[in-house]
Amino acid sequence: MLPLWDTQPHRKTPIMTALLIAACLGAFGHEVALGLANEASLEAWITRHGFVPTRFFSGWTDAEQWQTVATSMFLHGGVAHVLGNCWFLWVFGNNVEDRLGSFGFLLFYVVTGAFAALTQGLTDWNSAVPLIGASGAISGVLGAYLVFFPRAWVVSLVPWIVPILPIPAVVFLLLWFAVQAYAGVGSLVDGAAGEGGVAWWAHAGGFLAGVCLALMLPRKRGR
Repeated sequence: MLPLWDTQPHRKTPIMTALLIAACLGAFGHEVALGLANEASLEAWITRHGFVPTRFFSGWTDAEQWQTVATSMFLHGGVAHVLGNCWFLWVFGNNVEDRLGSFGFLLFYVVTGAFAALTQGLTDWNSAVPLIGASGAISGVLGAYLVFFPRAWVVSLVPWIVPILPIPAVVFLLLWFAVQAYAGVGSLVDGAAGEGGVAWWAHAGGFLAGVCLALMLPRKRGR
């Protein structure tokens, strides 16, 4: 299912959401430039700024390793990867930012993204494969959306049923989480959790972190 738009209106311009999208696109543009100039330079860049579990857990007291938890959120492995993440962030992020405020949303984004990276890393702390992508942080945004706007509707593209279908947000997000958790368990059973590909546990961990943090926040009165 691909979300096209949601029915939940937002009152303020989602400045931070737009800035995060711009940062992801800008970082990806830099990756493309590095790759065109020298493929080895791109690989070195990804290795240096990506989250590498074995490197992190063997030197977790090093501030530079904690920096990779944040920098890895802005790196992506391809056009579909970065565009898909940016689109999900735009559809769901603007309302969560509206609820939390720009600074609160940024803090929430980074914290849930860090939790997502650590969750994925713990599934195979000996992995030397760099973890990159904003998916974990965006999963946290999805978790917050579920808590804040469970009665909203998400108009989605569902090719195998009908082209466009409005789906309750609670159904869309719980189905999305179920897929991530199921695939994550499968990766552990197959022993492929740290072999690259989709970081399923980062998605699941980020989503749960988003749900928990959103539940801990004070309820907004009025609306």
